Amino acid sequence: MEDQDFLLFIKKVKDYTSIDLAQYKEAQMKRRLTTLRMKKGYPTFAAFFDAMTKDKALFYEFLDRMTINVSEFWRNPNRWEVLEQRFLPEMLKKTRRLKCWSAACSTGEEPYTLAMILDMQNALSDSTVIATDIDEGALDKAKQAVYSDRSVRDVPAKYLQQYYKQDNLTFHIVDSLKRGIRFQKGNLLTDPFETNFDLIICRNVMIYFTEEAKHLLYQKFANALKPGGILFVGSTEQIFNPGQYGMESAETFFYRKV
Repeated sequence: MEDQDFLLFIKKVKDYTSIDLAQYKEAQMKRRLTTLRMKKGYPTFAAFFDAMTKDKALFYEFLDRMTINVSEFWRNPNRWEVLEQRFLPEMLKKTRRLKCWSAACSTGEEPYTLAMILDMQNALSDSTVIATDIDEGALDKAKQAVYSDRSVRDVPAKYLQQYYKQDNLTFHIVDSLKRGIRFQKGNLLTDPFETNFDLIICRNVMIYFTEEAKHLLYQKFANALKPGGILFVGSTEQIFNPGQYGMESAETFFYRKV
């Protein structure tokens, strides 16, 4: 009965939101959502779903738990340094008008990191930076661009000084950077992707998906890149056979469309 309760919940969520929880690793997802359901005092997923459709705050909490909105600026700094010092300069030699996408951008730390690097290289004003996420609550936080001191602990000093305004223990992104990013809602699994991207960043998201969903997404990302474009993934998300998607390894956690 418990399994049927959860399976019916998955179906109802898909019908209501187009989010297909069946594409996520079931044990992880079921454990996280069961914890949330019990914490909120609902005896079944059926009762939890009914409450979720009537309470917007609870629905956003469900999305937060489902998508694990944990992020920080310059996460894995040495990988961002490779992007900053190697790949972006290579791209900018070819064109000053880069088209970039931060996919599953959570609360915005990732696209803002990219925007800082582009701006420091005098390329942000000429480039397009799109940032998408399935969670509207996370996108609202990204647009507000107010962060805790913990989020900025890996930001290099020159970037921290230029792109943040500190207010006690909170840090506000400067307006010029906020204007350089287009935030919008997007479902990676169901939405069509734009094309001709020079750079796609999708980090620390794929680990939550099934192998079938990963395969679908890597192919969609490859199709969305222009030839020579770069896909930048998370530190636990190596693609073991990039050739099947028409990509090659360009550096650890960076893949180039052939």
